[in-house]
Amino acid sequence: MSVGWETWIGVAALVVALTALVVALVVYLQARRAGRRMGRPARRYGTGLGPREQDGPAERLVAFVANPSKPGVTELRSTLVEACLDAALPEPLWFETTIEDPGRGQALDALAAGADVVVAVGGDGTVRAVAEAMAGSGTAMGILPRGTGNLLARNLDISTTSVEDALATVLSGHDRHVDVGRLRVDEFAEEPEPGSEGARDVDHVFLVIAGLGFDAAMVADADPTLKSKVGWMAYFFAGVRHLHGRRTRMRIEIDDAPAVETRVRSLMVGNCGLLPGGITLIPDAVIDDGRLDVVAIDARAGLVGWAQVFGEVVMQGIGVSSDNLPARAGRIDTSPARRVVVEVDGAAGEHVQVDGDLLGRARRVTAWVEPGALVVRSA
Repeated sequence: MSVGWETWIGVAALVVALTALVVALVVYLQARRAGRRMGRPARRYGTGLGPREQDGPAERLVAFVANPSKPGVTELRSTLVEACLDAALPEPLWFETTIEDPGRGQALDALAAGADVVVAVGGDGTVRAVAEAMAGSGTAMGILPRGTGNLLARNLDISTTSVEDALATVLSGHDRHVDVGRLRVDEFAEEPEPGSEGARDVDHVFLVIAGLGFDAAMVADADPTLKSKVGWMAYFFAGVRHLHGRRTRMRIEIDDAPAVETRVRSLMVGNCGLLPGGITLIPDAVIDDGRLDVVAIDARAGLVGWAQVFGEVVMQGIGVSSDNLPARAGRIDTSPARRVVVEVDGAAGEHVQVDGDLLGRARRVTAWVEPGALVVRSA
């Protein structure tokens, strides 16, 4: 029996994808070892926090909004206080998040107290919650990444492995105006659980990627215990369980263009495109270009299609375009957008997530961009 060219392309793509996965794992393990350094920063910090007034004192107030559920965060408090004092700053404010309020209320309290920079200490969920309060305020948000993915930090070149380097960015980095994505669930397939992130008539901030379908189902099924042990790799293991899931028919309307109907595995709206392990999902995404990027991922023919998708992600990450390749069983299509409306066919809807936070199952969502709405302290 002869082997078709489609099979050989699939096998080749799978080999490339597996190689990339091994490289990503090595990078992750090296980063994890480096990240175990949680001691007090050895150097004295300069500060990029200028005076409140031209002739006023140079003291500026830093506030930390910390997620105490993350390993080592509570113990980090004394280190951060001493670092601010070393930089000739006032003793910083310290707020801890709760299950009921993952950071938005605490960030608002910090702003009300006169903080000049509000620092999210935790994972992507904490960063997103703090950003909801900070967007439009004109006050800078800092990031001390202590989570699983740390996606925004990676896209802004903020260290995810060294507390010392990340803190140096907070105290002496520069302010950057970045875009903010917002997503509203217009129609739920089922009512969200009480106390969950999902709610009607609420605009949810996302800074990296929002999505429906495979990516959100992967987030929903990621095992918390496994996440604590192997970090972002837990999402890959969860994704394996959904490789044979159904393709979903969606109606997609981008800006003023006519709506199109298509079948996809996943529909994502990205503000920036770098994932853990150095994987670039959206090469054209820029966090301050005033637009979002809509990404439709499809995979047919089972593992062959997924192998081609993973292979395409790897190839585009190194600058190789797949636009001129023949018809494939798996593909990624992108389109710039300022506003996108997505309708999911079927009463069951699809899981929807914003920066890794699940909102429930939705049948219709609207996402849009707010250009330059958030000031972030970056490297």
